[in-house]
Amino acid sequence: MARVPALAILTAFTALSAPAAVVFGQKPAAVPAPVPPPPYALVADLVRTSPSVVDAVIRSAARLKPQESPGLAPGFVRFDVTADVMAQIKGRESLPPRINYLVDVPLDARGRPPKLKALRVLLFAVPVPGKPDQLQLIGKRGQQGWTPAFDARIREIARALVAADAPPEITGIGNVFTVPGSLPGERETQIFLTTKDGRPVSLSVIRRPGEAARWAVALSEIVDEAAAPPARDSLLWYRLACFLPPALPERSVQTLDPANALGAREDYGFVLAQLGRCER
Repeated sequence: MARVPALAILTAFTALSAPAAVVFGQKPAAVPAPVPPPPYALVADLVRTSPSVVDAVIRSAARLKPQESPGLAPGFVRFDVTADVMAQIKGRESLPPRINYLVDVPLDARGRPPKLKALRVLLFAVPVPGKPDQLQLIGKRGQQGWTPAFDARIREIARALVAADAPPEITGIGNVFTVPGSLPGERETQIFLTTKDGRPVSLSVIRRPGEAARWAVALSEIVDEAAAPPARDSLLWYRLACFLPPALPERSVQTLDPANALGAREDYGFVLAQLGRCER
């Protein structure tokens, strides 16, 4: 049986970015009206935690009976889906041209299931061992409707995750230092973060009288003038906004006197406010 070329660790992105051809013998894929992509953090969660990310067109969807759908939530229906692979965006193992998976979808207000045939979808899944043509969706969000903006965001995040300069995963807060200035209200705070692979990441906040507070993130041992806040909806922003704790742990400020510890907590809160909410 013919197989889709393996795209180990997200290779051949240029080829995958080309418009997908209509599968022979099928009607053109149903494409939803243009809508903005979901929040960056939600997409990053899906791409980061999914071993396989697939662009596909549903060829057929057979509704399963309730007795064939263990664990099905009320108001949902389970389908056994056969889909044609348009592109394998992420995955170590190659996929055949046609795949199968189960998906739970909500009934509409009239209690009717949606029509899935010919719908173009994005799948976030885990390969089924020993069954190369089968996938298991990672959860309720494992099947999403395809849109150009959603597709583009997935590919952007997938590339960023495997880039040589990808920022490390944040695991917590390390040491914190605060140095008061010679003028009232003047200080500089440096917050060292802990990371999964041990690479350095630090936050710095500078306050001077008559000036707005400034902050930056550095991905090296030395904080230089080039350090700046991360761009919103970037991988570095995601690592910080979604994985920093809501407050400095007590152990990180235990060597500071009470006034400096209070200032450090204020500066850390300022950084969190500047990063903004992690919407998922």
